[in-house]
Amino acid sequence: MKWGIKTFLGVVFMGLLASCSATKYVPEGSYLLDGISIESDNKDVNTNDLTLYLRQSPNSKLFSVFHTQLYIYNLSGRDTTKWVNRVLRRMGDAPVIYSEEESERTRDQLTRAVRNLGYMRAQVESVTEHHKKKMKVTYKVTSGRPYTIRSLNYDIPDEQILAYIENDKSNSLLHEGMNFNINLLNDERQRISTLLLNNGYYRFNKELFSYTADTVRNTYQADVTLHLLPNGVGEAAKPYTRYKVNEVNFVTDFDVLQRNTLSAFNANDSIHYRGFPVYFKNKLYIRPRTLVNTTWINPGDYYNQDNIQKTYNSFARLSALRYTNVRFEPQASDSTRLNAYVLLTKNKLQSVSFEVEGTNSAGDLGAAASVSYQNRNLFRGSELFMFRIRGAYEAVSGLHGQYRNESYTELGAETSVNFPSFLFPFLSNDFRRTIRANTEFGLQYNYQMRPEFTRIVASTNWSYKWQSKDQHTRHQIDLLDINYLYMPWLDPNFEERYLKQTQNYILRYNYEDRLIVRAGYSYVYNSAGGVFTGGTVSDNSYSLRLNVESAGNILYGIGKLVGMHQNSEGEYSILNIPFAQYLKVDFDYAKNISFDLKNSLSYHVNLGVAFPYGNAKMVPFEKRYFSGGANSVRGWSVRDLGPGSFPGDGNFLNQTGDIKFDASVEFRSKLFWKIQSALFIDAGNIWTIREYESQPGGKFRFDKFYKQIAFAYGLGIRLDLDFFILRLDGGMKAINPAYESGKDRYPIVHPRLKRDFAFHFAVGYPF
Repeated sequence: MKWGIKTFLGVVFMGLLASCSATKYVPEGSYLLDGISIESDNKDVNTNDLTLYLRQSPNSKLFSVFHTQLYIYNLSGRDTTKWVNRVLRRMGDAPVIYSEEESERTRDQLTRAVRNLGYMRAQVESVTEHHKKKMKVTYKVTSGRPYTIRSLNYDIPDEQILAYIENDKSNSLLHEGMNFNINLLNDERQRISTLLLNNGYYRFNKELFSYTADTVRNTYQADVTLHLLPNGVGEAAKPYTRYKVNEVNFVTDFDVLQRNTLSAFNANDSIHYRGFPVYFKNKLYIRPRTLVNTTWINPGDYYNQDNIQKTYNSFARLSALRYTNVRFEPQASDSTRLNAYVLLTKNKLQSVSFEVEGTNSAGDLGAAASVSYQNRNLFRGSELFMFRIRGAYEAVSGLHGQYRNESYTELGAETSVNFPSFLFPFLSNDFRRTIRANTEFGLQYNYQMRPEFTRIVASTNWSYKWQSKDQHTRHQIDLLDINYLYMPWLDPNFEERYLKQTQNYILRYNYEDRLIVRAGYSYVYNSAGGVFTGGTVSDNSYSLRLNVESAGNILYGIGKLVGMHQNSEGEYSILNIPFAQYLKVDFDYAKNISFDLKNSLSYHVNLGVAFPYGNAKMVPFEKRYFSGGANSVRGWSVRDLGPGSFPGDGNFLNQTGDIKFDASVEFRSKLFWKIQSALFIDAGNIWTIREYESQPGGKFRFDKFYKQIAFAYGLGIRLDLDFFILRLDGGMKAINPAYESGKDRYPIVHPRLKRDFAFHFAVGYPF
C-alpha cells in the first residue's frame, strides 16, 4: 500500500511541477491555446465532423490530462546552441499560441461547412475566455432552418446517359424532401460519373455535370436541376461516345525508368494466346495463360473502370511481378475503339535470407538462426516457393533430477508452395478470378531434444486464403491439416517419476504419440479495410475474428464402421497411433476509439471453447488455452494463471484449459517523439470442461466461474518504429482467483511488488 501511495504522490507532484511552467515560452501579450470546443444548437449538426475545419489545435495531452510534450519542450533552456536544449525541443512540442487571424479563418470555414449541409443562413460565433496567459475558444453554431429539395429534375440532352441515370435511380444519393446538402450534390455527380465510366464512357468526369437551384420565396425549398454539358455546340452537338476495347496487349518486360511512352517497350519478340498479344524480351518468364486468366479486360467489352481496378488488384497478387500499369490508346482506324496495354515489370525471382534471433522461454535464454530460400515463379505461373531451415539452442534451468544434458536443441525444416489461384476441380475461370484465392500446400518437420525427452513433429497442410474486394474481409479455409507428434525417446527417470507413478492424465496424454487430422475456417473483418497486420485496429475502427476447427470426425466414423483397433484408453488408433477428436471455436472483437491525434481508447473481448469428444478425453496441448502473459491478463506471467482457482504447481502443462475468456481496456497516448504510453485493465481466466485430478478447482461451473475471473492493471511504454512496435508492459494483480477470500485475493488493496508484478516485453500491440 505504501508503494501505491508514493507512486500516486509522485505523479501528482510531477503534474503540479509541470503545470507551473506550461506558459514558459508564451510571449508577453500572447496566450497559450489551452482548449477549443464546438457547440451547436442543432443535434443534426455533428460537431465531431466539424473539427476537421479547425485551423489551430491545442497542445496534445497525455491521457487527455497532462501536456507532456509541452512540458518536455519547456524543460529546454533558451540557449539553442546547447545540444541538450535542441534535443528537448525536438522531443517536445512548442506551445500553440492563440492566433486571432486563424480563429477568424476557422469561424469562416465552419460557417461555410454548416451552410453546405443545407443551413444556408447558419452563423458561427467565436467566444474566447482567457485566464492569465491561457486562452480557451468556443465556436457556437446557430444553424437556423435548413433548406430542402422540393423537386429534382434532369436536363440531360444525351438520351443514352439519361437512360443510365433513370435506371440507376435506386442508388441515387438525392431525393425530394432532403436537406439541400451541397456535399451530397457533389457526391452524386461523382457517383453518376463512375456509373458512366463503368459503361463505356472513357475519360468521363464529374465536371461535365452542374446544378441549378431555384429557391421558392419564404418556403426554404429549392427546385434542383442536374445539367449535362452538351458534347458540342448547337447543331454540332452529338451524343457522348461509348468506347469498346479493341485488343488487350501484355508487355512483360516494361522498364518503368524508361520514357513514359508506349514506344518505350523493352521487347523483341511476341506470341498470341487466345487472341491476346504478349510481348517480351528474349525469353517469356511467365505463362501467357496466367496473364490472360488474371486480367478482367477483354476485347469486345465496353470500357469499364471497375474492371481496370480489378485487373490491378489481381496482378498485385502475382509475386513474380513488381509493378503493373494499364494504359489505353484510341485505335487509329476507329476512334470508338481502345487498345489496352498491360505493362508489367518483373520482380526479383529468387532470394535467400538469413535471420538470427534471441529467445527467452520463461527465463531460459537462447539463440536461433534460420536460412530461407524463395522462388517467386516456380512453375512460371507466379507460384511462390519457400524453403527454410531453422536451428535453436536454449539453456534449461530449474530441472529436478539427473539428466544427460541441461539444454534444449531444436532443428526444423519447412517448405511451401503458394499458387495465386483457387486450385480445385470443376471451378470456372470467372469464379477463380472473383474469389481471388491463394492455394497453399506445405510440409513441416521439427526435431526437439530436451533433457527429459526427444520429440518429432511432422505436419502437412492444404489451405485457401482470400480477401474481399474492398479488403475489409479475409477468409481462410484449412481443407486438410495433418500433424503427427512422435516421442522416440523419454528419459527413464523422467518416465518413471512423472508418467508411470502419477495419476496426472494431462501429463501422460501430452507425452504420447498422437495424430491430429483437422479442418478449419477463419473469418476476419476489419472496418478500416486492408489492415490485417500487427494485431491492432486503426483509428475509429473495429475488427471481428472468428475461427472454427474440427479434428478426427472422419477417422472416427471410419473406425466405427470398420471396427478399428482400440488401445487401453478406448481410443481408435491408426498404426497404433491414437488420433485426436475435438471441436474448437474462437471469437474476438476489438475496437479503437480515437479522441484526437494522440489519444485513443482500445478494448477487446476474446472467447474460446475447445471441446474433446468421441475418440479423445482431452484436447492436444497445442490446441489448449493458457492465460497470462503479454497478450492476456498482464498481471501474471505467461501460462501462470488458472485454470479456475487452481494456483499452479510449477508444471505449465497443468496450467492449460478448454475454455478461455479475455477482456482488456487500454487508454493509449503519445508521450513524445516515437514513444507512446498506455494505461490498461485486463480481466480473464481459463477453465477445463472436465474435472482433472491434477487441476483442482479448474472445472468451469456456472455458479463459480464469475468469481474466478482475474483482474490486473498496469502501465505500458511502446516504441513506434512505423514498421513494427516494441512494447514494454508492467502489470499488477488486482484480484487473484487462486484465493477465495482474504487480503491475498485483493492485491489491489494489499499490493506486494515481488509477488504481484509481472513484466512483459513483446512486439506489436496486445490486440
